[in-house]
Amino acid sequence: MSSTSVIRAAQRRRRLFTYLWIFGLAVLTISLIYWELTALLYILATLGVTVLLAVVAMSDLKHSEMMVTDSGGDRTASRETANRRR
Repeated sequence: MSSTSVIRAAQRRRRLFTYLWIFGLAVLTISLIYWELTALLYILATLGVTVLLAVVAMSDLKHSEMMVTDSGGDRTASRETANRRR
């Protein structure tokens, strides 16, 4: 089996897993609304947003900013040197 077919198979599996998650969460949401358990839905949504904010807060945003190149390369370099001086 060639490496490209292995990569495509892995991508297909990932895509299928993503679609299953989307379908499962949609069924859960619709069923909670149907059975009028919106209070539980509200709590789950709040916890989901809290987890998302925690993931973003712990991510390494400065490292990813250094990887991004924009049209003003000199601006990026001067911004990085200014940050190092602080």
